[in-house]
Amino acid sequence: MNRIKQLFEKKKKDILSIYFTAGFPRLDDTCNIIRELEANGIDLIEIGIPFSDPMADGPTIQDSGTTALRNGMTLKILFDQLKDIRKDVNIPLIMMGYLNPIMRYGFENFCKKCNEIGIDGAIIPDLPFNDYINEYKAIADKYDIKIVMLITPETSDERIRLIDEHTDGFIYMVSSASTTGAQKSFDEKKQEYFRKINGMNLRNPRLIGFGISNKATLDAAQTNASGAIIGSKFITLLKEHTSIKDAVNALKETLSE
Repeated sequence: MNRIKQLFEKKKKDILSIYFTAGFPRLDDTCNIIRELEANGIDLIEIGIPFSDPMADGPTIQDSGTTALRNGMTLKILFDQLKDIRKDVNIPLIMMGYLNPIMRYGFENFCKKCNEIGIDGAIIPDLPFNDYINEYKAIADKYDIKIVMLITPETSDERIRLIDEHTDGFIYMVSSASTTGAQKSFDEKKQEYFRKINGMNLRNPRLIGFGISNKATLDAAQTNASGAIIGSKFITLLKEHTSIKDAVNALKETLSE
């Protein structure tokens, strides 16, 4: 069974997923970051594929992507780095990136390589849902790669139900229609959005991302969904600390305060 499915069957609440940009802060940090996060109890990891025009990302992740590209990170290098990751890492791993580098690699080649090295899913923010259904779903299913779709406060109920019907990993619930970035709290409008989605009784579990940066936002996300996704805050901590271990410890401290 796909590891994403296994995770959500085993653990219904308080799931914590961490995003980081591959090749940041140093080109060869990828596997060390993954191992350190797993050793500290993280449930799921999203490995960012750096891209020169990341439209959904705020300044923090954009800057990390620029650094990673300058460091020489490519999708081919990333796959090479990950080729032996399943020798000692057991938690679900997801690739997150934009269509351009994936299409340059070839979508089927991408899914095949993910399957070979033990990647469980992909998040592609600029992949239109209709294109996914008509052109890519069958390929992803062939290689057991769960394509995770995003919903926002602007996504219609009809589209949310279509996504829920045609995907079976989890739904990435974006907390707002803005780009990524840390927030101190979620206002009432966002809380109302969370409650509305809760009331739809969707088939798929949900993780809330964009803006999770402290205990207050983490608690709000985990109360209103199966768990939370943290990206920008962890990228900031990787930049601020000289070691990966220190950055992960600082993240744990931040989320407990």
